[in-house]
Amino acid sequence: MQLSAAGLDLIKRSEGFRSRTYLDVAGIPTIGYGHRLLAHESFPDGITEEQAAEMLAEDARQAEQAVERLVKVALTQSQFDALTDFCFNLGVGRLASSTLLKTLNGGRYEAAREQLLRWDLAGGEVNAGLKTRRDAEFQLWAAAAEQGAAVRTFSGPANSA
Repeated sequence: MQLSAAGLDLIKRSEGFRSRTYLDVAGIPTIGYGHRLLAHESFPDGITEEQAAEMLAEDARQAEQAVERLVKVALTQSQFDALTDFCFNLGVGRLASSTLLKTLNGGRYEAAREQLLRWDLAGGEVNAGLKTRRDAEFQLWAAAAEQGAAVRTFSGPANSA
């Protein structure tokens, strides 16, 4: 499964575009649409939106692959999009160790959706930007109910017999 246009739009809206390096709420050097700089990366002259879109495509692909690997139950497109945004924003490790994932893999979809709202803290305090983002993921997930027959399962190694 791949991130839909709605999922990509959520990432872009939540991250915003910045042509120059900045520190995110966790103090990590970031550029473009939320691309966390790797040790070997440096952009002293900044980047264009086109470069940022290329970085976003690769970063989103990594988040998609993590969701496919970690989730053991069927997802609708909007659930996949919400989880991919969550993973993009907070990282694979946080999703992998979360109650959200354990709850979801136990088949408790609505309880997993509620778990999204718990991830709005930065430095131990509620962060308005994270709260807005979690609310957006929560709403996107809700669109799953409207998709009914759009449920798909992953065919990756996690679901192999």
